Amino acid sequence: MPPRLSYARVAPGAHKAMLALEHYVNEAGLEPTLLDLVRLRASQINGCAFCIDMHWKDLRARGEREERLYMLDAWREASFYSDRERAALAWAEAVTLVSESQVPDEVFAQAKEQFGDAELVNLTLAVAAINSWNRLNVSFRTEAGKYQPTRQGG
Repeated sequence: MPPRLSYARVAPGAHKAMLALEHYVNEAGLEPTLLDLVRLRASQINGCAFCIDMHWKDLRARGEREERLYMLDAWREASFYSDRERAALAWAEAVTLVSESQVPDEVFAQAKEQFGDAELVNLTLAVAAINSWNRLNVSFRTEAGKYQPTRQGG
């Protein structure tokens, strides 16, 4: 499908605000790989091809193993995610699907076992940010496939 418009070009202030939120989240102390796993999982739920492409490539550039990427949508059945990653993924799914589940108490309890209060707020901002990016990219049909990671390691 052809792109509808470039939101970054037509609303640079909005794009700048989103980038500022990303900068905050990236500097908030959460593990870069954990953040990208959360971003990839939310993007899978939201069907955002551009963001799936981006975060898959970012994770590969960090040296992430293929099976952890292709099994992400079935992370509950896969044994190679840490307890912290599992809590983050459950939290990301619940926050992304908030209209369906209102973020269940058991998901909150699991997240609180793995994350301090400030970390949980920052993780929630990361989920909110990727959901916003997904909505922009899906709505305006940002073309997937051309993204190239600029960062290595992590």
